[in-house]
Amino acid sequence: MTSYVLTAKLRKTLSRPLGVLVPGDEEECNLILKQVIAKENPTKVILVGDTVSRNAAQNGIRADIMIIDNLEKRARAKPYAFEAKVKIKTTNHAGMIEVQARDAVEQAVLGRGDLIEVDGEEDLLAIVAVQTAPIGSLVVYGQPGKGIVLVRVSEAKKAEAQAILDQMEKKARIT
Repeated sequence: MTSYVLTAKLRKTLSRPLGVLVPGDEEECNLILKQVIAKENPTKVILVGDTVSRNAAQNGIRADIMIIDNLEKRARAKPYAFEAKVKIKTTNHAGMIEVQARDAVEQAVLGRGDLIEVDGEEDLLAIVAVQTAPIGSLVVYGQPGKGIVLVRVSEAKKAEAQAILDQMEKKARIT
């Protein structure tokens, strides 16, 4: 299995949203997210990031999977009520997508967990979520200072996620 390392060139590409940017504050974003979920009835709803996950949970938006690292803007995340049925713990260093983190997302998508708690950084796992989620799913992540990004999982979005992975530096796992 291979881990992926973010390159300087790709960092600029990833600063652009992978999906549709919903600008606004927490209240505006959650209202739109609720409307999208009600209208589209996604196959799975996957939230990536502590702020997005906390805001959704506090506003009655139930996700199938939440991917968090317990940090918001590099500070300890504010606690919130969320009852995980099955928590998966994994490690993922900043600027990487490590094998065990990819496996954790894949296991959760298969229904073997609803909360992935990352020791490290969860940001890049949105790419894995898009790549592994069923068609018709919705992956949501935060765009700091701007709003949230809604990624409607389609064959085209899966191909885009794979293209990003293909551009990353590969690091073979030593066993």
